Amino acid sequence: MPINQLPTPVPQARKLCTADLVAAASADAAEGESRRRLTPEVAEALLRAGFARHFVPSARGGTAGGFTELADALDAVGGGCLSAAWCGLIYATSGRMAAYLPPEGQREVWAEGPDTAIVAGLVPSGEVEPAPGGWLLSGSWRPVSAVDHATWALLCAPAGGARESEARFFAVPRSDFAVRDTWDTVGMRATGSHTVVLDGVLVPEHRVFSRAALIAGAAGAGAQACHRVPLLGAAPPLFASVSVGAARAALRHLVELTAARPETAREPAALEAIAMAGAEIDSAAMLVHRACAATDTATPVGADVAARGARDAAFAARLLRDAVHRAFLAGGGQAQDSASPLQRIWRDVHGATSHAVLRWERNADLHARALLDGG
Repeated sequence: MPINQLPTPVPQARKLCTADLVAAASADAAEGESRRRLTPEVAEALLRAGFARHFVPSARGGTAGGFTELADALDAVGGGCLSAAWCGLIYATSGRMAAYLPPEGQREVWAEGPDTAIVAGLVPSGEVEPAPGGWLLSGSWRPVSAVDHATWALLCAPAGGARESEARFFAVPRSDFAVRDTWDTVGMRATGSHTVVLDGVLVPEHRVFSRAALIAGAAGAGAQACHRVPLLGAAPPLFASVSVGAARAALRHLVELTAARPETAREPAALEAIAMAGAEIDSAAMLVHRACAATDTATPVGADVAARGARDAAFAARLLRDAVHRAFLAGGGQAQDSASPLQRIWRDVHGATSHAVLRWERNADLHARALLDGG
């Protein structure tokens, strides 16, 4: 097979992802980066595809879907635009979080249906004061990805004191918060991860849930399997998956650039860069898939499964970052052109794989401790 006809391995998610969605994400990638937010068309396409409803309880009209299916879809969308995949990830995982709300809160959040765009401010911030019927919430949360197209935000705040173990999430409708334009970064520019600002907003008790419950996977009575997964087992593999497709796209661009330079295409250094990047990407994809499959099948998802999945995701992130960096260097001056998708992917993957849930030192430590403790 000619080198410029390398097959494109796009995962075939059953429901979430279509070729049209990937094409739309790819076509609008440059415009989204310029705007520093997704185009409305791509944001709407993600909702139509079912990312927001993926983890919504079936009682609320959602899919209550699996981790492997979502990771495959994020992989595919990431091949068109990593920022679009990231926003799809946020819609899906924020919907999973909202399933921890009391029933009345769930009914309110999903009153318009399961395709409601929910986002989350994960780091405890702001100030909370008890008030009749609930809590008064003020402060700012940054960054909050995909917030420009959101209908609800889940914002974490230290409700019971300064300790993180007492933090809670507060569900706030779009009408009750402002968005401050603060996201002007090197990578992942189209995620629109701006700042959410509130000033004395009353949040009723039925729109509040415990951060500790989310971390432990301690969903309420009647919760479905996807909601009973500890956060350590749920988040890292999915956060890694968005970079898999992006890394594959980087490799495809490198192959195209190399094939267009026949005088150097067969040099050992060029061939090694292509082969090594491909091996790193395939290895990362297998690690992410294994972690998601384990989360989908383990009953329950114990500390050992969660810790191994977090370790695998962090190592996969390293492999993907190395592969894209290798492709970028091998692409030479053409890869650095501002119009080259390869340089955008290089920036985006460096940004995505630096997320806190993919930190190798932390996740390696957790896994090693789980093994030493007999996991």
